[in-house]
Amino acid sequence: MTFPTTLIPITNLDNGADDPSLARADLLLALQTINTILETANTSFGVAVLQSDGTIDPTKLPATLAPTGQLTLSPSNTIVKIQNILRLQQIPASVLVGLTATAGDVALCSDIDAGGVAICIYDGTVWKYTPKASMSTVV
Repeated sequence: MTFPTTLIPITNLDNGADDPSLARADLLLALQTINTILETANTSFGVAVLQSDGTIDPTKLPATLAPTGQLTLSPSNTIVKIQNILRLQQIPASVLVGLTATAGDVALCSDIDAGGVAICIYDGTVWKYTPKASMSTVV
């Protein structure tokens, strides 16, 4: 059963002078569509149902988000909390050249200081990084 993607016609339902016998097919389609939505809830190509606390069950969320453009997180409190590790993919520092960047952009760059890796931060004018020599080992 596929999730409904077409609108239900209201031509026979939007005026008090409409013939109720003509509205029957539209009403039937509306109820069938509602049943399909309910039957496909929390399934692939269905709708995610909120839990009683207003969240979506994490097991119903995809492990990977792959937007075709930029993914923007805009929480109302301006804080994005990552509870665990943020895993950045290494990119060659040369990729930063000519990149349209915004102050605060962060990248994990390879080929820094004779082949090393560093966190690079764009300050609004240039990309900057902490040289390997001044970094301490965590573990």
